[in-house]
Amino acid sequence: MYASRPLEPDSARPESVAPQGPGRQITLEAPAPLGDQGRVTITLDAAGEVDQARLHMVELRGFERYLEGRPIAEIAHVVQRLCGICPVSHHLAAARAMDRLAGYQALTPTAEKLRRLMHYGQMVQSHAVHFYHLAAPDLLFGDDGAANRRAVAEVSEAFPEIATQGVLVRRFGQEVVRAVAGKRGLGGGAVPGGMSRPLTPETREMLRGDVDQVIDWTEAALGMIARLHETNPAFYAGFGTVSGPVVGLVTAAGGADFYTGALRARSATGAPLFDQIAPERFDDVIETRPVPWSDTEFPHLKGIGPEEDWYRVGPLARIQACDLLTSERAEAERQRLLAMGEGRMLHGVLFHHWARLVELLHAAEVIRDLLEDSGLCGHDLIAERSAERPMQAATMIEAPRGMLFHRYSCDDAGRIRSCQLIVPTTQNTHALNAALGQVVRRHLRGRRITETLLGHIERAIRAYDPCLSCATHALGQMPLEVELRDASGHLLSEIRRGIRGEVSCAIPG
Repeated sequence: MYASRPLEPDSARPESVAPQGPGRQITLEAPAPLGDQGRVTITLDAAGEVDQARLHMVELRGFERYLEGRPIAEIAHVVQRLCGICPVSHHLAAARAMDRLAGYQALTPTAEKLRRLMHYGQMVQSHAVHFYHLAAPDLLFGDDGAANRRAVAEVSEAFPEIATQGVLVRRFGQEVVRAVAGKRGLGGGAVPGGMSRPLTPETREMLRGDVDQVIDWTEAALGMIARLHETNPAFYAGFGTVSGPVVGLVTAAGGADFYTGALRARSATGAPLFDQIAPERFDDVIETRPVPWSDTEFPHLKGIGPEEDWYRVGPLARIQACDLLTSERAEAERQRLLAMGEGRMLHGVLFHHWARLVELLHAAEVIRDLLEDSGLCGHDLIAERSAERPMQAATMIEAPRGMLFHRYSCDDAGRIRSCQLIVPTTQNTHALNAALGQVVRRHLRGRRITETLLGHIERAIRAYDPCLSCATHALGQMPLEVELRDASGHLLSEIRRGIRGEVSCAIPG
């Protein structure tokens, strides 16, 4: 589904292109392939104990410069190309910002409902892919299951009913997006001031006929995951557990709202840090700054010590940042999950899967309620433009993997002057690395990386569902390279899993 493409040999990539006629020679440096294989480096300290573990990612942000100079009308469509996994989130985040820059203060009720329907449709689609196709092998075959069994094909063979339901739930989410945007993937739908196409009554009735089954299947899957956690609570609560603040979007009443809302943060113990921060005030509470081990600036909470100011976004953060989910069955499941903490915040990395499934149920219930609204099929799609047109706009939206932040400024001609995008994977980097460090400290034996340790590392990465191909199963396995180095930087051990699942180990010297 998201399998990595084969690598081209280096000889196939031209290093320079020389013009045939007079003129300068232009040198094109061949970049490393993006996202084809993840790499984790484990570093020991002088005493031989694990110092840190880091997942290295190519955080290319050239897309922001690519948007400069483009007209407002193009932005919501173009930003979908930034991420092939959650294009709807980027599409809607940009669309809401372009509404403001184009002079639209409020949309029509029909347009708002259609955008919300599309957004929650993507939530269903993305969460279904992750739970049924990526997380299920880790959960269903247990901690001691053979690594080569942790694959989608193995789930289909051993649990055919679950695999079939996963395909159909994912398809339903895709159909919701297609109904609004015109395509299942990179489509359209939102334009400055509203929506480009109405929803037909026939399509609405078709979706209404399927949504109850999706809700029932998701509730059954939640029962399954609850039973799995009950079989080995210490493992699920302890694996990759790192305490830290959580951040999510909530309504004024404290309910979760994935489409719009204000920013709220809680500490690792659940104490409030800030609440009701509007998109324009994002910089009041969160700042980006460089770290010595990456070319990318990472977000941090302001006013907290430099070692504790990282935070977590995404499903497990969202269900604990809010006071409730506004759909009845999902809120009951949220309470069942939170009860696992016995009054304390949940920080175990494997709880992400359970939280993601709770959100899938909530999204399906929201879709059901929207489909019951006859106003969804209205033709009042474009709002009235106001006289005021600001030169800057910022939006926040909850993408499947966590909070997504867009900020834009434009000129008098309606062209983008500057753009800032902060994506969920970047915000979760510190939390993910901290979880990897805990996993490695618990499972590293001696000075050699084993295939068992590789499996544990893969499981921790998948739980965060980063927007990388190394978060997915390529033919059932995650393409990943893990290396162990001493305090001086010397390589002690290395293991690689290729894109076809093959494993190779190396011990230098």
